[in-house]
Amino acid sequence: MLPEPQLLPYPRSNCRPLDGIRVLDLTTAVAGPTATVLLGALGAEVIRIETPWARPVHPASALPHRGGGPDEPWNREPRQNELANSKRSMALNLTAQAGREVFLDLVERSDVVLENYSPRVMGNFGLEWDELSKRNPQLVYVSMPAFGKSGPWRDRISYGPGIDAMSGMSWLTGYADGSPLKPGNFYCDQNAGLSAALSTVAALIARCRIGGQTVELAMLEGELQLIGDAMVGQQLSGREPTRRGNEHSSAAPHGVYPTQPVLDDADSWIAIACRDDAEWDGLLEVWEDSAVCVDRRFRTGLRRWHNRAELDELLGAWAFEFDPFELTDRLQEAGVPASPVMGARTLLRDEQVWARQSVGGLPHPQLGLSPAPQAAFRLSETPSPPRNAAPLFAADTVPVMREILGYSDERVAELIDSGAASDRLRPR
Repeated sequence: MLPEPQLLPYPRSNCRPLDGIRVLDLTTAVAGPTATVLLGALGAEVIRIETPWARPVHPASALPHRGGGPDEPWNREPRQNELANSKRSMALNLTAQAGREVFLDLVERSDVVLENYSPRVMGNFGLEWDELSKRNPQLVYVSMPAFGKSGPWRDRISYGPGIDAMSGMSWLTGYADGSPLKPGNFYCDQNAGLSAALSTVAALIARCRIGGQTVELAMLEGELQLIGDAMVGQQLSGREPTRRGNEHSSAAPHGVYPTQPVLDDADSWIAIACRDDAEWDGLLEVWEDSAVCVDRRFRTGLRRWHNRAELDELLGAWAFEFDPFELTDRLQEAGVPASPVMGARTLLRDEQVWARQSVGGLPHPQLGLSPAPQAAFRLSETPSPPRNAAPLFAADTVPVMREILGYSDERVAELIDSGAASDRLRPR
């Protein structure tokens, strides 16, 4: 049985690469928030700008209330808490002239504006690059439209599944005898977020030489990079790449196989891959099946690949006798690439995750110690774990106007009373 999950508080970092950089985050969904959560972990002060009515009052996925404060379900939605850590929260109504003026005042005091609206939205607000650069010529303005700011699909909108479909990713996802499938996670969004964070840092580095500039990251073009081998293969061979499920184009065995259940789950699995004869020999060492060892169908790599269906059936029946973690240890000792197939519950109990604090705990005022994944990179002299848990909605509206913009108490109260800004979630 795996141990109970352990979330250790992240260590503090007194020096981060982007200390002193301020980012105005106008992003929604997953792709944009992925970019800004990385910038926040790297030290940037990220101020997330939302409309006063941005969130549903009763989100279906809200986590249970633990007491000790007001019951505000919109502050306990899992994705909000995953992608809003290391940020501040401010609510502005950008459709109101007074709200736009507050935003423009912030632009003068910031380094980056990052948004992932469709191209027409910032123009509707009157907040396009020409207007923003007048207020701050050193600004880096990053936009993440689905299809780019030119071309016949310029004004079309899409979320990750639509980009997955158009990019070819969904065409390649699924089994050989089945239809295209949406990938199991937001590859399009996560990939675009990483690219946007990287290009933002590059533009900040170039700023000392050329001043401010725009960065355009079309999400479709970001995902095309993930299937480059398929496009090159089609061009060179003239054949359309096919769906393969868990199979490899030339190696066998290569797949996931059922094992004994753990953690009272209905099923558990192990991933096993043998790319060459040495790894196959290691598998046979653990398998100890004399019939498989002498079976002519599996004597060479090419024969194993041609007879992969029969091999998978035999391997699956054998793997089902074992705990996936025990079998992984034995196969790894024999030099066979193998790993248990882990879900979120298992990952939070994994010793490797504990040892590296890949997922740590951040104190959240309504959730207690809340899990947050750390960025995959580690900087030896400027470590960058998440700075803080996701803030409560609009918690920083008043502090930002007072501390950064220097507004008087009277002006702050006037902006909130008029609805141009808000310090709480409001009905539409």
